[in-house]
Amino acid sequence: MEKPDINKLPKNIEAEQAVLGALLANNKLYEKVEEILKPQYFADATHQKIYEMMAKLIGRDQVADVVTLKNYFEQQGTLNEVGGFSYLVKLAESASPLTNVEYYAQFIYDKFLRRELINTGFEIVNAAMTETVDATANDQISNAERILYNLADSGSPQGGFIDFNSALHSSLVSIEKAYQKEGKISGLPSGFTKLDYQIGGLNDSELVIVAGRPGMGKTALATNIAYNVAEYFARLKDEYERKKQKNPEFTAEVKPENMGVAFFSLEMSCDELAARILSTNTQTQSHKMRTGKLTEAEFTRLAAAVSELESIPLYIDDTPGISISAIRNRARRLKRSKGLGLIVIDYIQLISGSGDRKSEGNRVQELSEISRGLKILAKELKVPVIALSQLNRGVESRDDKRPVMSDLRESGSIEQDADIVMFVYRENYYIHNAEPKPKEDESPEKFAKKHEEWVTRDRQTANVAEVIIGKHRHGPTGTVKLYWNGDYTQFGDLAESDHLPEQRG
Repeated sequence: MEKPDINKLPKNIEAEQAVLGALLANNKLYEKVEEILKPQYFADATHQKIYEMMAKLIGRDQVADVVTLKNYFEQQGTLNEVGGFSYLVKLAESASPLTNVEYYAQFIYDKFLRRELINTGFEIVNAAMTETVDATANDQISNAERILYNLADSGSPQGGFIDFNSALHSSLVSIEKAYQKEGKISGLPSGFTKLDYQIGGLNDSELVIVAGRPGMGKTALATNIAYNVAEYFARLKDEYERKKQKNPEFTAEVKPENMGVAFFSLEMSCDELAARILSTNTQTQSHKMRTGKLTEAEFTRLAAAVSELESIPLYIDDTPGISISAIRNRARRLKRSKGLGLIVIDYIQLISGSGDRKSEGNRVQELSEISRGLKILAKELKVPVIALSQLNRGVESRDDKRPVMSDLRESGSIEQDADIVMFVYRENYYIHNAEPKPKEDESPEKFAKKHEEWVTRDRQTANVAEVIIGKHRHGPTGTVKLYWNGDYTQFGDLAESDHLPEQRG
């Protein structure tokens, strides 16, 4: 494929001349365009050099006019390369006090983007035509996505100082939202009242770690939260559409582009995850669904639920061993195409590293890079990220098996990067698996009493789970008790009656 003719690529020389002329007439206008324009955004090589020199002079608090530019270009021996003194004069004389430099700067940037898109398309086609061992087709797709995303962000001013007054008012807006919301939370509702009250909901840019030993229910909790938030988004979407039809000027607090949940399931398949959600939603025992031992009524209920749930904005990616860069690329793509307000990842230890030689062979360092990447992802996309994590086996050797921060497996910087660390703990998991056995020298009466005490304790803890908040960057730590039903892999708010002994099914 032939490279595009540079002379036929999109450009607007008049807009470039208008911006340069305005800057020559008034250097203070540079403040309005310095974060929009870079030298390479100009199509004309002469304009690139002039703008670059002006940026250097203004950055040093020096005057950038025809005289100073002529002087510096002469010293470099490049005056003729920028059209000579006469061209600098022509630019200055063409300046108009009515020139809207920001508008023209965006116009120049738009033309630059179009040229880059054309060139990128050319490179993608040629890369795809060339087969190499080091670059698979998937590698090329990931690289193309990265280039396009970086290109989209290249002219968008990010960062910079915000005056304290603006920060105060922004903070007050968040506080007001929390005050006005039912349940008094500022973030997305997890679906669990006491948990939301404790952490303030799931807030934008936060990295939330949900950790626990196998069998504690951390995947079930994450799945429940993902579904609850997706269902919340579905209600918001319906409400948004209704109000938009009545009033085209209506704007929602949560924008449609932020209404979606991405679930990266590295351990379970999308079918298994969907089956869990169906089990919870229809109150159908999961083992009956797996074995097919369903009544006609149960199957009908499941089929009806599928029809009702198909509009839920929950998107599952079950790619095993996915890398942090692939997660980032796919999350960006989902946000652009369908909307994204929450990311859930199950779980950190199954994410592949970057392959960087520095971290190769050092899993702790690799996981540190992954956790840091997840925090950056949360900030970049301005969504909460929930990432699950395994715990060290050391928990099992203690009498009190409630997890603590030091139990985070290969923690690295997980604890440091996380805004919230929550541990899922079910005491019943250990009690139920520790049914007493009669000893040789033990009387039947003594064993019966011991067994009866075990049965009582087993019943009392059967439906109780604890979410231990070990770290909360913006609030208190503590423990929240939730209802647990293992038959339906379901968590819920714990009512007083749930503490009463129950007969196991």
